[in-house]
Amino acid sequence: MVTTRSVSSFCCKLFPMKPSSPSSYTILRLFILLIVFIFIFNFYTRRILEDEENLNLQLPSQTFASQQLPQHLPSDKLWEAPFSDGLHSCVKPTSRYQAFQGGDRYITVRSNGGLNQMRTGIADMVAVSRMMNATLVIPELDKRSFWQDKSIFSDIFDEDHFIDSLKRDVRIIKKLPQELVSVPRARKHFTSWGGLGYYEEMTKLWDDHQVIHVPKSDSRLANNDLPLDIQRLRCRALYHALRFAPSIEILGKKLVERLRSHHGRYISLHLRYEKDMLAFSGCTYGLSELESEELRLLRENTNHWKVKKINSTEQRIAGLCPLTPKEVAIFLQALGYPPTTVIYVAAGEIYGGKTHLSELTSRFPNVLFKEMIATKEELRIYSNHASQTAALDYIISLESDVFIPTHLGNMARAVEGHRRFFGHRTTITPDRKGLVEIFDKLESGQLKEGSLQHLVKHLHKKRRGAPRKREGAPDGIKGRARFKAEESFYQNPYPECICRSTHTHRT
Repeated sequence: MVTTRSVSSFCCKLFPMKPSSPSSYTILRLFILLIVFIFIFNFYTRRILEDEENLNLQLPSQTFASQQLPQHLPSDKLWEAPFSDGLHSCVKPTSRYQAFQGGDRYITVRSNGGLNQMRTGIADMVAVSRMMNATLVIPELDKRSFWQDKSIFSDIFDEDHFIDSLKRDVRIIKKLPQELVSVPRARKHFTSWGGLGYYEEMTKLWDDHQVIHVPKSDSRLANNDLPLDIQRLRCRALYHALRFAPSIEILGKKLVERLRSHHGRYISLHLRYEKDMLAFSGCTYGLSELESEELRLLRENTNHWKVKKINSTEQRIAGLCPLTPKEVAIFLQALGYPPTTVIYVAAGEIYGGKTHLSELTSRFPNVLFKEMIATKEELRIYSNHASQTAALDYIISLESDVFIPTHLGNMARAVEGHRRFFGHRTTITPDRKGLVEIFDKLESGQLKEGSLQHLVKHLHKKRRGAPRKREGAPDGIKGRARFKAEESFYQNPYPECICRSTHTHRT
C-alpha cells in the first residue's frame, strides 16, 4: 500500500544532498510533500473510478429499477386537472328559503339498487319530503338486489350527521312513531323524473293518509326545471349530509394515504367487467361460448331484468358495452400513460379473474385492488357487504388523480359529479362507440400505432371533466323519453350547485 512515509523515503534517496540553508531546506520539504499529495490523489482517484465501473457492471437490476421511478413519467398534462375558470361549489339556500315547518305527516322509503343508486335516490327523497312538507323516516336499504347486502342505513352512512345536517331543510327521524306503525299507509310508486307540479299534486294523498310509503327511490326527481333551492338541497343531501359511516371514512382515507405514500399519483379505474354488468348488458365480446352461455342464463333467471334477448354485437357497436380489460390497456397506452402507471381497480370481482385481467396487467403491471393495500383484518368486517366495500372504492375514486369509468353506470355518474363539485378533478370518460370503431380497425390491421394514438387523443380531448353546463336530451327525442336521455343532475350539478360569481354563497 502506498503511504506518505514510503514516498518520503523514496524522495530522500532521490535527493540525498543537504540543503545549503534552512530556507532552502523548507522549500525542499514543501516540494516533496506536493509530489506526495499529487501521487496519492491520482492513485486513489483511479481506484474510485474503477470501483464505480465495477459496481455498475455488477448491478444491472438496480439500473433497470431506476428506470421505473416516477420521474420518468411523461408530461404532467396527463395528470393535470382541467382549468376550472374560477368556478366553485355553492349550495347554501337563497334568501327566500324558509326553515322546515312540517308536522305530523311521514314518508317511509325503501331504497333500491346498489350503493350509488341508493345514495342518489335518498338525496331525491330528502327533496321530495321538503316539497311535500313531510317528515322523512330513515330509508330502508335494498337487501334483495344482486349483491344481497344486509347492511342497514347506519352501517353505511353516518346516521346522526345525516339527520343533524339537514335539520333546517327537513325533519328526519330514525323510526316511525310507534302509534303509526300499524296505521294503513298510502303505497305510492312516484313517477320517474317528477317535477315540482307533480309533487304538489301528490300532497292530496295527505287528505286520507298520514303515512306514505315509497317502495322505489331512484330517479324520482327531474334533472332540470326544478327550483334553485330544491336543486341545492339535493346537493347538500348528497355531498354533505350522506357522509359514510366513520369506520368506512377512516379506512377509505387510510387506503388513499397508502396509495399516495407508496405510489404517488394513481388512476382509479372503474372496471365494470363484472358478472352482473356483462349479463345485464348482454355484452359477450371476447368471451368463450361457455362464459357467454353462463351470462345468458343469469339474465334469463333474474326476474327484475326485463330485457332477455340481446344482440351482443349490436350492443358493442352502439357503445353500450363496458370496455374489456384489453381495450382499457390499449386505451391507456394510446392516451400516453406509461407501463409504470399505478392503476387502482374500483370494482367487484372481475369476470373470468386473472384470465381476462391479464390482458390489462401484461401492459400495466401496477394494477392494485383494495385487497392489496388493506390487510385481511381491516377488510374482515366488510365481508359479504358489497355496499360497504363499494363505499371504500367510492372514496378512493373521489380522491384519485384521474378517474376513468369503463361504463356509464350509477357509480360512474355519481363520482364524476362529485369530482366536478369538488373542483373539476380529471375524469376521463371513454367514448365507447368511437373506440369500438378504432379498436376494430386496429384488430384488422387497418390502423398503425401512431394513427391510433392520434385518433384516441383527439376523440377524448374534450372528455376530461372540464367545466360545462349539464346537457339536455339530444335533438329529436320527445315526450317522457327525453327525461331519461338527459344528463343526470348528479353527474353534472352545474350550474345550480357550481357557481362563478364571487358574490354567490359558497359552501
